[in-house]
Amino acid sequence: MSRDYQTQTPIAARVVEFIQESDAIFTLRLQLEDAAERARYQFMPGQFNMLYLFGVGEVPISIVSDPLDDDIIDHTVRLVGRVTRGLAQLKKGDRLGLRGPFGHGWPLALARDKDLLIVTGGLGCAPVVSAINYALKRPEHYRKLSIVQGVKHANDLIWQHRYDDWREREGVEVLLAADEAGPAWPFHVGRITELLDHVTTAYDNCVVMICGPEGLMQRAAELLLEKGVPPYSIYLSMERNMQCAVGHCGHCQLGADFICKDGPVFVYPDIRERLLQEGV
Repeated sequence: MSRDYQTQTPIAARVVEFIQESDAIFTLRLQLEDAAERARYQFMPGQFNMLYLFGVGEVPISIVSDPLDDDIIDHTVRLVGRVTRGLAQLKKGDRLGLRGPFGHGWPLALARDKDLLIVTGGLGCAPVVSAINYALKRPEHYRKLSIVQGVKHANDLIWQHRYDDWREREGVEVLLAADEAGPAWPFHVGRITELLDHVTTAYDNCVVMICGPEGLMQRAAELLLEKGVPPYSIYLSMERNMQCAVGHCGHCQLGADFICKDGPVFVYPDIRERLLQEGV
């Protein structure tokens, strides 16, 4: 079976576990039904799959598991439309279709022997979770891992237990911020970009991976440039309305590029001028 055929035609998968992360966010742990398909399937952190709900439609979802996890492919999903509402009704043992993986992932190989800084805002942290898991399992590859996460309200933070676990790892720092928080919030109150003044990353010898709202990504990238991060060491994960995943439908076009095919991860200088431009 050719690779092109695999990405064009959904293959059968089953739900191994359904995890409710919050009221509007859940994780589907999937396993491909066919053993030969499981053996062939490979992905890199930052790529995504198209999850196909029979009779309803399909939707692009980031892969959040480690590439070496045994036969299990994790996807964290936010309720945003008809297909995701259908996915939220799945239970252990249910079947769905999967196409992928698609896109260009994070440049983890370029970060070897450097500091790795991950900046993520809002509910958009799923695209970097796989990269975090990858780095945590290979600490000898990176000098230091810094994770900076910001949310609008303290109640928006999911995976609190994961951040607590990551913070305890040697060579890892975790900084959290909320724009709005109650008295029980033990972390920074304010913008996520304010945390960049407190990160101990070696800015002149690091690779930065950013995801979240485009305005936040642009502000963070510009601030990091001011702090001395080389422009081609800053990478962003872009989001658009992806429908075909192979660059045919044009819904995710960003200038001359297609998010699904040429992204979703881009080096910052390549898209700097196109960020936040209407109709681009």
